[in-house]
Amino acid sequence: MRPGGVRSFALELARGPGGAYRSGERLCGRVLLDVAAPLRVRALEVKARGGAVTHWLEGRSVGVNAVSSDYAAAETYLRRRQLLLRDTGETTTLPPGRHEFLFSFQLPPTLVTSFEGKHGSVRYCIKATLHRPWIPARRARKVFTVIEPVDINTPALLAPQAGAQEKVARSWYRNRGLISLSAKIDRKGYTPGEVIPVFAEIDNSSTHPVLPRAAVVQTQTFMARGARKQKQAVVASLAGEPVGPGQRVLWHGRALRIPPVGPSILHCRVLHVDYALKVCVDIPGTSKLLLELPLVIGTIPLHPFGSRSSSVGSHASFLLDWGPGALPERPEAPPEYSEVVADTEVAALGQSPFPLPPDADMSLEGPFFAYFQEFRYRPPPLYSEEDPNPPSEAMSPRCTTC
Repeated sequence: MRPGGVRSFALELARGPGGAYRSGERLCGRVLLDVAAPLRVRALEVKARGGAVTHWLEGRSVGVNAVSSDYAAAETYLRRRQLLLRDTGETTTLPPGRHEFLFSFQLPPTLVTSFEGKHGSVRYCIKATLHRPWIPARRARKVFTVIEPVDINTPALLAPQAGAQEKVARSWYRNRGLISLSAKIDRKGYTPGEVIPVFAEIDNSSTHPVLPRAAVVQTQTFMARGARKQKQAVVASLAGEPVGPGQRVLWHGRALRIPPVGPSILHCRVLHVDYALKVCVDIPGTSKLLLELPLVIGTIPLHPFGSRSSSVGSHASFLLDWGPGALPERPEAPPEYSEVVADTEVAALGQSPFPLPPDADMSLEGPFFAYFQEFRYRPPPLYSEEDPNPPSEAMSPRCTTC
């Protein structure tokens, strides 16, 4: 038994260790106090806190001395306090036994998704403090997860993304020919568990074989005092077959599946989490040819029928540019975010539900990545400006001049 007659002092949330919250919701729970003897209590309070912090050190040499610069920044999103036993100047005596105190907080209308990074984090927790006269305060703490919804069913995130790059292969100051790369994806927004069909064209006019590859790259950007610190990691990748000299290869929707990763964080002033699809061509003896297409990882998957007419014209031209081979079969519906990113065990440990991806060289150096079989993907039917059920001639208005 602990001094003061307190057997246990704990804090529980109504949703349990695996529950996640979002802005505007109510955070409910209870404080459990078990005492063995009459207990004098001065006050019992509960506080909810949440915010983003960044911190890193940068060293530099000044003559023979080494100088370190400290960079730190913080931003607060949640600060709430509730008194369960108010301090009136007099103590309250609790009888022996088990006591339960309920609390409830209204979360702010704007929050940032929980995140854990090397140089920064976004964390939320709730603390209960038991104040007693002449005895150190007793505390209990519980971490909870916030996942802000990111809806990919918007015109900006449904728009196709495309780009092209070219490079002259050189060896010992001699030109070995031109290598060109173009790539497209059907939209900018995806959710974990979805497959990105990558359409690409690699034209090798050089005298050496080249190797095309693609990867989804996460970029963490930490900001403080006007400085920035970035950390990148490859979260998914694929490698194609080598392209011989004078050959041209087309990718008709190569499959690149998005693993369980955290959503994009774009509206925080001290840290960002961005994603991009990087398609590159390894060229022997020359720096690689790299093409980058921006991505946004959301939490609300693509609606089967809603919002798909927002970019019909651009989507139609995207598919027609790649010919009949760019119309593969339709996959299963995208999974719900909660089905892909499970945080029951992690939240119980008080950590972020999104593990930090393993470090990787962002230039995509190193051994070849696993090769994914071609994935057949058929887009929703295209809409037309022409009426599919035109009126009959009998109902057509007659021309008065004929």
